[in-house]
Amino acid sequence: MSSLGWMTAGGALLLVMALSSSQVERLPISTSFIYLLIGLAVGPLGLGLLRIDLVAQREMLERLCEFAVIVSLFVGGLRLRLPLRHSSWRPALLLAGPVMVASIAGATIVAAWLLQLPILLAILLAAMLAPTDPVLASAVSVNDAEDHDQVRFALSGEAGLNDGAAFPFVVFALEGLRAGGIGEWVGPWFISRLLWAVPAGLGLGYLMGLGLGLVAIRIRVRQPQSSAPNDFLALALIALSYAAAEGVHAWGFLSVFAAGVGLRHAEVRVVRASPHPDAVVRDGAAHSPTRGDDVIAHPPSETLLPLRVNDAALKQPSIAAGVLISEAISFGETVERSLEVLLVILIGIVLNQAWSFRAALLALVLFCVIRPLATITLLRGTRTTSSQRRLLGWFGIRGIGSMYYLSYALTHGLHDERGYLLVQAVVTVIACSIVLHGVSVTPVLRHYEQTLATRRA
Repeated sequence: MSSLGWMTAGGALLLVMALSSSQVERLPISTSFIYLLIGLAVGPLGLGLLRIDLVAQREMLERLCEFAVIVSLFVGGLRLRLPLRHSSWRPALLLAGPVMVASIAGATIVAAWLLQLPILLAILLAAMLAPTDPVLASAVSVNDAEDHDQVRFALSGEAGLNDGAAFPFVVFALEGLRAGGIGEWVGPWFISRLLWAVPAGLGLGYLMGLGLGLVAIRIRVRQPQSSAPNDFLALALIALSYAAAEGVHAWGFLSVFAAGVGLRHAEVRVVRASPHPDAVVRDGAAHSPTRGDDVIAHPPSETLLPLRVNDAALKQPSIAAGVLISEAISFGETVERSLEVLLVILIGIVLNQAWSFRAALLALVLFCVIRPLATITLLRGTRTTSSQRRLLGWFGIRGIGSMYYLSYALTHGLHDERGYLLVQAVVTVIACSIVLHGVSVTPVLRHYEQTLATRRA
């Protein structure tokens, strides 16, 4: 097919998805499931229009997945508006920390036994499959900054944190494979890749997001210009926070996520100091510029924007903050959805030559045993209910983050037969996640929301 033909096919697909989005939302499947089917249809298993070798295309795949992940991490951070000391952050931290480590340990054991892998290669595969996905998990993540549901917030926070928190374990396995085993390199790895890189990435990103956000809002108030490109500001913050973290040998993924959280908290500080005059709804009383027990008192500033924002309106700090956040989220979501279509179709295309029944069994054990058991056990001390812990255990969706780690390993020495083996395992597990979680997400969440509504009644 010519480039013009592919452009036509791509445009037609986007048009159909745009016009039928309301109908698709009623189906008991996710949009990612549909994209996967399209990939299967145009790949070798269907019409045979495309055949892709991920090992040969590893460098292109790494850049594409890297950009998809950092944009979605930034947007995910922007949606998390609760204070850092709020109790809802604890389940997210536990999921991204102890639960993830337990999942890596369990998946390592199963992969070594089921796929007959050497222990370091099994650790690498388990680390690749550790991050939950910030791109494909949109149905179970926080919808907007007013969404404080415990399950959605925990899954969103986990997806933002563990895409970077899994990186040290990927590097650990790669270093071990390169060195031929455990050796003196473990000490420097522990100090530089864990003790330094994790907190440094989070701290640097948060401070950059908070500081740049406050400066940008102040400039917009003093020099109001409704046509100012706030999406450029978001792209600049993504690039600078990632580059700055990598420059000091911290984790860029964690930095970008924290930058999104920091930018959101800049908005919180602004509206706390200068509340919007129309912020009056809860219980018929004016919102105070203070923190409530469970949620921030002032609603997100982007929800209070007038239909038309002119230069005069931007002199109100809460409006300037709302415009900045709204345009940053809009830009990020557009890029995120576009890359989701491309990458999931890519997974569908390669699934024919990458499918592995043993890897599918690994996926079932990971989704149905390892992740739920670790989540239910390690989250018992939190304010989550038993039904919420079961939901959190089930919705450990794997996706683009795992694809990035796969491409990273391929470009860092594993482009031999071990690389093809990892491609089989990772692509199969992601496909199983798209199918199993995509089919179950609508009925499971509908039941959960009905249960919540019944309890509130």
